[in-house]
Amino acid sequence: MNPPEAAEAIAPSAAQVAALAQRAAEVRSEVARVFVGAGDIPELLLVALFARGHVLLEGVPGVAKTTLAKAFASTLHCAFKRIQFTPDLLPADITGTYVLSPRDGSFSLREGPVFANVVLGDEINRAPAKTQSALLEAMQEFQTTIDGETRALPEPFIVIATQNPVEQAGTYPLPEAQIDRFLVRVRMGYPSHQDEETMLRRFSAGTPTVRGMLQPSEILAAQAAVKLVHVEDSLFDFVVRLSEYTRQHPMVFLGASPRASLALIQAAKALALIQGRAYVLPDDVKRLALSVLAHRMVLTPEAQMEGIAGESVVREAIEKVAHQREARR
Repeated sequence: MNPPEAAEAIAPSAAQVAALAQRAAEVRSEVARVFVGAGDIPELLLVALFARGHVLLEGVPGVAKTTLAKAFASTLHCAFKRIQFTPDLLPADITGTYVLSPRDGSFSLREGPVFANVVLGDEINRAPAKTQSALLEAMQEFQTTIDGETRALPEPFIVIATQNPVEQAGTYPLPEAQIDRFLVRVRMGYPSHQDEETMLRRFSAGTPTVRGMLQPSEILAAQAAVKLVHVEDSLFDFVVRLSEYTRQHPMVFLGASPRASLALIQAAKALALIQGRAYVLPDDVKRLALSVLAHRMVLTPEAQMEGIAGESVVREAIEKVAHQREARR
């Protein structure tokens, strides 16, 4: 049996796909009661959740990054913890530490906030690299090591981090290894006039409440279904050529890595499921390429001086790299 036939044999049923798409629509609708902005932003959070990835929300203070993260977390019947990153935050403040009991002289683990299903890292770039790195193992391997003992994190597990522009005082640029662990980066700018007016009208009477919509078992089922979404060989070729384009670009010092290529495939599979399909389309890849690839690249000093951003390189790649349906492995 060839790979496409095998994928079709184990693909999610039409009923399962339709049910997951409906639940995703309900989550987006519920988040929209609190977050007034682009409708595709809550969808990106769902993509990351279903693809077992993490989200980096970037924007100036006051554009509802934390509000969005908390509203999304509230739609999930999951344990939620918030970490306020500050310059004096220590790694043990995130992972936890063993404490001595004076009664019997034994040590017991006091779990840190990372032991939750949804972890909000607020203003993650206000802490130095040593503290930021405490999340690396958790985000990549869904476990954390404390005093030599490795403990698994609860499932599902997702980190939603907010970040202010690095030009602002008191911020540290995220290390490349750290930022590469985020499946998607969401750039949040100022709202439109109409959206801001809607926000003022809606919040003048108090903050709307958000209902829980997804159970942990439903999230785990969605994550399992994402693995079964069909991807044609031509799309694997398309994604690799997009990544290769960024690596060969003269204005890029470090292009999209193989991990970035895999992340784009996983995100596209999750988006397809959210859209009610058990197969990926080229448009899914193109739609997510900016959010998945741009933040992972390191540009040359010349590009930075000229104001060229990673998004420009990815847009160029999308325009110049064509999807070839007959591509072979």
